[in-house]
Amino acid sequence: MVYLFRVSRLGRRSDLALGVIVGVVVFAGTVFHTRGLHVADIKAYAMIALGAAALAAQRRFPVPAVNVAAISTAFYYIGPFPDGPEMITFAIASFLAAARGQRLAAYTGSAAGLAVFGWAEFLVGPTDADRFAGVLAWVLVVLFAGEVSRYHRAYLGESKRRADEAERTREEEFRRRATEERLRIARELHDVLAHKISLINVQAGAALHRRQPDQAYAALGAIKDASKETLRELRATLGVLRQVDEAQPLSPAPSLDHLDELITRTNDAGLPVRFTVSGDRADLPAPVDLAAYRIVQEALTNAVRHAGPATATVLVRYNPDHVVVEVGDDGAGAETSDGNGIRGMRERAATLGGTLAAGPRPGGGFLVRASLPLRTVMSE
Repeated sequence: MVYLFRVSRLGRRSDLALGVIVGVVVFAGTVFHTRGLHVADIKAYAMIALGAAALAAQRRFPVPAVNVAAISTAFYYIGPFPDGPEMITFAIASFLAAARGQRLAAYTGSAAGLAVFGWAEFLVGPTDADRFAGVLAWVLVVLFAGEVSRYHRAYLGESKRRADEAERTREEEFRRRATEERLRIARELHDVLAHKISLINVQAGAALHRRQPDQAYAALGAIKDASKETLRELRATLGVLRQVDEAQPLSPAPSLDHLDELITRTNDAGLPVRFTVSGDRADLPAPVDLAAYRIVQEALTNAVRHAGPATATVLVRYNPDHVVVEVGDDGAGAETSDGNGIRGMRERAATLGGTLAAGPRPGGGFLVRASLPLRTVMSE
């Protein structure tokens, strides 16, 4: 509100300054042309002052101001007054009205001025059609210039608006991609670390409660292998994030072909897993293969954490247009809410245009089922 008030005051001051400057210039031009001040020209000076005052008030009262400027200019030239640059006042008033989009003021003022001038030329004094035609052409040129200025300013404003909109769109797209990338990195790190750390935690707990040295050593060996595997996958993930692509990766990317290793580690952690494959094995797009593996990995991690004494099943079903992975357990505990694990699995499936359902089974335990399409990814 304060800003608008200041802008309004600045506009009124600039209008007052414009009226004063134009009035001084026209007055000085008239005095110069008549070689001094003359009492007989007092009415001419009054017309000059009236036109300057109209310019100063044009922003607040556009229609009356332009009409006053036009009519005072017309009376200046048709009266028995000395010639002078009074036409400047009318020209500026008409031009500013047209340039600001005040068309009613511009055209009614021009019509009023031409009507007074035409009345004097054709009805009062001797007819001078050429003089009227010249004034008419001059007025049309001023109005045309004002319209061109208005269109130019509108074009520049629209161009700036579009540039600002494009910049905002680019910034929003950048933020969206950055957010998606952060979520992808979070999911990847979660999937890499959660499963292995869960296995290490289970094995460490087992080692603490096993009294026989051989069993404790076996648990410690499993912890060593799991921690080594965790470090390797973490280095590989961080290498991708740093965009270190000079060297080839030391191991292949996780995929359904490596589920046997994952199931073996889960068995070693104390959760027996039965693995079943249905359908003809086909080459899957890399994003689908990775997502399917990570979903199975996360589901087994949740089973290790929450199922307690239980057994798990892993089913991979290959279909012509999609692949289905199911991971279930018959344990007593389950991740019933949308924690980071389930939310990450659901986001992975949704990114590929697939679906994921996770929840308790009617007979007890927990089931995760994901369906990932193939054709959408292949067509991109």
